Amino acid sequence: MGETIKIAGADGFEFSAYHEPSFTPRKGGVIVIQEIFGLDEYVRADVERWAKMGYEAIAPAMFDRREPGFLAKHDPDGIKAGVAHAMGTPLDQAMGDIAACRNFLKTRGDKVCVVGYCYGGSLAWLAAAKVEGLAAASSYYGSMVQANAAAALLCPTIVHLGRTDTGIPADDVAKAVAEHHPKVPVHIYEGAGHGFNNQSPERYNAEAADLARHRTLELFDKA
Repeated sequence: MGETIKIAGADGFEFSAYHEPSFTPRKGGVIVIQEIFGLDEYVRADVERWAKMGYEAIAPAMFDRREPGFLAKHDPDGIKAGVAHAMGTPLDQAMGDIAACRNFLKTRGDKVCVVGYCYGGSLAWLAAAKVEGLAAASSYYGSMVQANAAAALLCPTIVHLGRTDTGIPADDVAKAVAEHHPKVPVHIYEGAGHGFNNQSPERYNAEAADLARHRTLELFDKA
């Protein structure tokens, strides 16, 4: 069963994190980085999925310094609140919290990977460039990937994008990544929009989510 624990960030602040040990023999650890909505039921479900696939999983509450326990609905007010928290969270602080999760998982085994969705997809890409000691990274529909495509990656990385995502131009992102990292796979899922891994009825695309997870699992298992 998953549980909420506390982890000390680089600045000493203790933030919450949702943690679940691996269900099967442990392959490694995975840091699951949230969307803008906080550690909601969909993030916790994703943590459980990774635990069932053999990875001890932990999802840090990225907005705890601004609003402890923040949760938002997938509606205009929730999006507005989540975006405000994301924009108000310094990237160096976010990288420090991801590094703290890496340290937590490293004490329990060598391999630590990172996966992130939406806001977390951007952070996963940036962590691949800024957080040492990660074995692999998987970025789902992160809006900051294109602007940071030139970042020097420290670990094998994969990118997932939805073709019908109105906020992220998939072809432009793929072109930017290919220019700087021709060996980094950028997968574009036809018929899938933003948030296709999230199991909320208005966003979920099961076919795209399953294929992207299979590709991510393959990357993590090889790392």
